[in-house]
Amino acid sequence: MRFVSWNVNGLRACDGKGFRDVFANLDADFFCLQETKLRAGQTDMAFEGYDSYWNYADKAGYSGTAIFTRHKPENVVLGMGIDAHDHEGRVITLEYPTFYVVTVYTPNSQDELRRLDYRMEWDDAFRAYVAGLDARKPVLICGDMNVAHEEIDLKNPKTNRRNAGFTDEERGKFSTLLDAGFADTWRRLNPGVGEVYSWWSYRFRSREKNAGWRIDYWLVSERLMPLVADARIHTDILGSDHCPVALDINM
Repeated sequence: MRFVSWNVNGLRACDGKGFRDVFANLDADFFCLQETKLRAGQTDMAFEGYDSYWNYADKAGYSGTAIFTRHKPENVVLGMGIDAHDHEGRVITLEYPTFYVVTVYTPNSQDELRRLDYRMEWDDAFRAYVAGLDARKPVLICGDMNVAHEEIDLKNPKTNRRNAGFTDEERGKFSTLLDAGFADTWRRLNPGVGEVYSWWSYRFRSREKNAGWRIDYWLVSERLMPLVADARIHTDILGSDHCPVALDINM
């Protein structure tokens, strides 16, 4: 099976930059989106052979997630079942007989880290949520997790040390998530490989200079890692300030 995740930074904008061609070319069984920036009824996007599931933020033009899949799930859950965290459309879970698929758009800690305290609460809640799923059956987690885990995961670690996405607190929470029984698939298959990123600021010609961050992930329950055939970061695909990340796994 092929799984793809992409923060599209506004699906309607990305649709005007070739989204449907990318969707067709990547030929995924599951195509997960973050930052759709849609409300219900704002798009009729559909693809033959795929069901789609959407989680919208209460706030217009903000956040939001979606999953297109060729495999009809047994159950669909929007959010984590926690009111404090479930108004921004950030999580979708699809349940299948032998696994779960979760897409997530993790909150950004924002300028001057004004949302860092909330981010810490979110990280704890999300870890507890996916660990609870993992206790029942294996989990595949994807999305923009808004953290570069190690120095190798961004171009300029020293100058970004206390910036959102590379604080000690955020990196520590990500380590704790992995320690809860999950594997960062791309890094496992590419230990020591640097200068491969999934997000570039629109400022300062960052993408042209490859001054980026790896903040988009496919994580899997440790017991699924032996089934992973390939993990890729499609740095050549444009249309957003993020690029798609993909996982092939012999489910």
